[in-house]
Amino acid sequence: MTRVLVATESQVLVVNPERGTASPTDGPHDRPTSLAGDPLVPGRAWCGTRRGGVFRSDDGGASWEPVGLEGRLIMSLAASPAEPGLVWAGTEPSEVWRSADGGGTWERAPGLEALPSSPEWSFPPKPETHHVRWIACHPADPARLWAAIEAGALVSTADGGRTWRDRVPGGPYDTHELAVHPDAPDTLRVSAGDGYYESPDAGATWTSPDDGLEVGYLRSVAIDPGDPEVVLISAASGPRTAYVAGRSDGRLYRRVGEDRWERVTRGWPDPANTIAPLLIGGARAGELWAADERGVHRSDDGGTGWRRVASYPTSPDHLRGLALVRG
Repeated sequence: MTRVLVATESQVLVVNPERGTASPTDGPHDRPTSLAGDPLVPGRAWCGTRRGGVFRSDDGGASWEPVGLEGRLIMSLAASPAEPGLVWAGTEPSEVWRSADGGGTWERAPGLEALPSSPEWSFPPKPETHHVRWIACHPADPARLWAAIEAGALVSTADGGRTWRDRVPGGPYDTHELAVHPDAPDTLRVSAGDGYYESPDAGATWTSPDDGLEVGYLRSVAIDPGDPEVVLISAASGPRTAYVAGRSDGRLYRRVGEDRWERVTRGWPDPANTIAPLLIGGARAGELWAADERGVHRSDDGGTGWRRVASYPTSPDHLRGLALVRG
């Protein structure tokens, strides 16, 4: 059985689509910042927190245990789809940490601070610092991954974090999320504060197709598990209207191949009045999940139409993460 987890600003919830509920879990015992499912270990999920470090669940999110990096502000997590037990964590200030044994031990990947672009990195609400907003793993090569610095650079490594490649001209500056499909492992899809970007060559070159987009501040991106050409993004008119319930104008867009973006309104309010939803691909072709302040939503037709499958005990003001946990 596949489970869906949602992190609000204060707790992690386990979604039960059959009952239409999203129920609090036993922990983690700190404010969550990020979530990740483990694609290779059934029932395993990861949660980053503000000061409690990294937490791991081995029962689909029902309970959690601390597994290291206490005292660090964890901003992103990713479990490798190519090597069991390999997990990555990104922090504020910007560091990337690696565990090869399921969180038993951690080591810092060196060299980020030595990249030429690093003096320019700065997170606008806290300009004195910056953080690793997102980590994306290559589907087949455990040594390759991409790390998004908010704000300033999308960087990559091909040797497990021993060395890093800096941002390239024409690429995204303010990357929020990066999605990659196992059937097209070198095609990158990016949602960024400065728009939508895609690369056909693992990030060496980039284009930014925006035909059909009415707004340009992107929050989340997901790909149909059954078709690497079907891409979903969430967007808003700006950062102030993307994240906070009650003053948002988030919306959803879909694109197939080289076609123009089409706004999705089946299951989404028009005019837009919700946060820009978090998105993830599901467990089978056509299945996608989304979360906003109204609840958790599911599509079974590649993102064309959506239905709400679960509501929260209390509507949250912010969402911090959305993850799929393999059964």
